[in-house]
Amino acid sequence: MKLMYDFFTGQLGLDAAGANIAVASVMAVIMFTVMALCAIILTWMERKVAGFMQSRYGPMYTGRFHGWAQAVADMLKILGKEDIIPTEADKGLFKFAPILVLLGSLLAWAAIPWAPDFVAADFDLGLFYIFAVSSLVVIGILMAGWASNNKWSLYGAARGAAQMISYEIPLALAVVPVVMRAGSLNPQDIVIAQQGGIWHWNINPITNPFLFIAFFMYFIASIAETNRGPFDMPETESELVAGYHTEYTGMRFAFFFLAEYANLFLVSMIAALVFLGGWWAPFPGMGWIPPALNFIIKGVLLVFLNMWVRWTLPRVRVDQLMHLCWKVMIPVSLLCVVGAGVWMMAWGQLK
Repeated sequence: MKLMYDFFTGQLGLDAAGANIAVASVMAVIMFTVMALCAIILTWMERKVAGFMQSRYGPMYTGRFHGWAQAVADMLKILGKEDIIPTEADKGLFKFAPILVLLGSLLAWAAIPWAPDFVAADFDLGLFYIFAVSSLVVIGILMAGWASNNKWSLYGAARGAAQMISYEIPLALAVVPVVMRAGSLNPQDIVIAQQGGIWHWNINPITNPFLFIAFFMYFIASIAETNRGPFDMPETESELVAGYHTEYTGMRFAFFFLAEYANLFLVSMIAALVFLGGWWAPFPGMGWIPPALNFIIKGVLLVFLNMWVRWTLPRVRVDQLMHLCWKVMIPVSLLCVVGAGVWMMAWGQLK
């Protein structure tokens, strides 16, 4: 980031304000490009994982290696579709909803530290910022369902809003013990506090058993927060056609599609950052692996685990979904917060 800033000020002669705008613009383009690539790669990966789980091949022939070009062909097909807006829809909200959903994910990516001092927006309250801006997705989903003037879309949006707002509580509570241990909400400080190998990571039960439990609370809540099976209540193709995005086609549907996989990778990277040591390698002798590659590998492994869960477990009922959140996960997450605090006080770890 500093090298980019120095280039704009030194080589191009921009003032400080102009250089900051230029750096922010370049980083936004880079993040959007990476998000698009993630959607393409993770689509292919999901089809292959689903095929493996169901004892079949998945894509094989569109492309030279295991159908790698199938996802590219599908994306080009979506972009070529006609953009249809229902006659009775609220056209303004209908057009803005997919942009808001994508924007919530893009803004959250800005605070993810991919390597030491390589982060688009380095905030002292970075973790709080990530959870705050990612909440925009809920508003976009509700807006899409309402603006479509379709009862199935509205049902899906209502389910989505109830589900995502509910599961934001255990999701946030699960990271509170980590913040207590690191003494900071800055993502880089949280990663630095886990330096020294896997035995210093927050997921290590020896470090703090309550943080170990908090990881699983976070992982389950993140599945519900991204509307993926077995918690895909807002979409439920067998009941609601496609849920809140039933009426969307072409590029606007592609925005929802892109945001879904961007959010999937985002929550996985947050889990890697908070619980799995971020860019640190599992063992000190593995320092030859680039920090960013360490971080991405952990995120991809968590994405794979997420896909594994989706294609293994059947969809739960709505009442079971809410029961799990309010009567199981929130109490357990609160217990983790209190227990982690007592453990840190007992062992002199509290900052």
